[in-house]
Amino acid sequence: MMTSKKKQLLVLIALVLGTIALSVNQKGAQQLAKIVGKSDYSSEKNALVQEFASAYEPEASPSGVVREFALTASESQVEIVQGYETNVWSYNGTVPGPQLRVKLGETVRVAFENDLPEETTVHWHGVRVANEMDGVPGVTQDPIQPGASFVYEFTPKDAGTFWFHPHVRGSEQVERGLYGVLIVEDEQEHSYSQDVVWVVDDWRLLSDSQVSPNFNTMHDLMHDGRWGNVITVNGKQQEQLEVNAGERIRLRMINTSNGRIYAPSFGQLDAKIIAVDGMYVRKPLDASGYELAPGNRIDVDIKVDPSLAGKQIDIQDFFTQNTNKLGAITVSDTVVATPSFEYPTNKSVPNWVSAVDLPVDHDITMNARRLGGMGIEWTLGGKAFPNTDQLSLKAGNFYKISYTNESFRLHPMHLHGQFFKVISRNGVPVDEPYFQDTVLVHSKETVEIGIIPLDTGAWAHHCHILEHAEAGMMQVVNVI
Repeated sequence: MMTSKKKQLLVLIALVLGTIALSVNQKGAQQLAKIVGKSDYSSEKNALVQEFASAYEPEASPSGVVREFALTASESQVEIVQGYETNVWSYNGTVPGPQLRVKLGETVRVAFENDLPEETTVHWHGVRVANEMDGVPGVTQDPIQPGASFVYEFTPKDAGTFWFHPHVRGSEQVERGLYGVLIVEDEQEHSYSQDVVWVVDDWRLLSDSQVSPNFNTMHDLMHDGRWGNVITVNGKQQEQLEVNAGERIRLRMINTSNGRIYAPSFGQLDAKIIAVDGMYVRKPLDASGYELAPGNRIDVDIKVDPSLAGKQIDIQDFFTQNTNKLGAITVSDTVVATPSFEYPTNKSVPNWVSAVDLPVDHDITMNARRLGGMGIEWTLGGKAFPNTDQLSLKAGNFYKISYTNESFRLHPMHLHGQFFKVISRNGVPVDEPYFQDTVLVHSKETVEIGIIPLDTGAWAHHCHILEHAEAGMMQVVNVI
């Protein structure tokens, strides 16, 4: 028989546990309410919204620290081919431009100067910024004229690997070398031996090592954009990364090419993808063969086994029939202890498997049409920008969007200001355990995504093969 004291103790424990549970539930409910806003809780999409509730932060949490940077776009010269100076457009005189690093919670303030002979802007690719800081002329800001300046200021909401580039005549300005890197570090970084960025690009150079001035050619417009004849990593051919045996490397790869897709292979290295487009995955993925489309980023956790001491591992691109060497990791004879910690992941990335059975909210068809003479337009829903239909999405609601590629070309579709998740390909459910801001849609392929938009405003949505976007494959998504 239970004594009186035991009964009192059990009641006390129950009250404490109940209070804790209530506190947790209230906190979860408050967080969910903050995320979904006026979402319809009675709809059949309720479970999908609930599953998303803690996926990532809806708002930034400023620490009060402001990091100030000066950024100037100008004409300059860099050495792409050894021994030759190539005329480029660059940020702060280098290609890639500067690597801006901040901690999550810190505010980024960039004083931008335009010393180019034409107008430009800066778009912060993948960063959830205030709408007026997104850098899209005609949508979020006026173009910055030659000789003029503009101050971009924002507090990133997410830690991760991001980049920046113009959104004015992007197929020319990016190709001339205008791009840089923004790294938002976690408040508590993991103890990697090295944290390295590889910016992968290709250049169409003439015999004198100058950038070909023929932009938006009919061939490029009709095919998969402008593919170059020289591939660089961090502005150099055959990049070399020197490591010690036993090191653990965080390698951040960014594809800044106009049109080229890469499928890197990491040879004998133990290489796992821990983040896609800046956002941590739910579980690590084998890195070899991931299709890195223009605009995409992957963070790769590489463990250099001590048995590789004294060896060189080539990082190859196998996307096309012609293998391209991107760079190499050279392992010294020195052996060090491998940092030991769990792979950084985001366990809250939703599965959304039940979304496959829901009706499509928006079906976006992609195709091209010939104009009179030698012209071509790339279309969304049968229309070319600026005449494309605008999409209206309600913040906090779940939407299922289908990309139907009616063409034979590749289309990496990029949405500004939001992240989404692929839920099916050609009608087959998939659980790709990560969010994206850019998804590659293959020839004649249908890809369905799930999205709960959080950031209000007018956002550009376009193909990141920049020639396709230039030829009309773009629309505006209004999140209200």
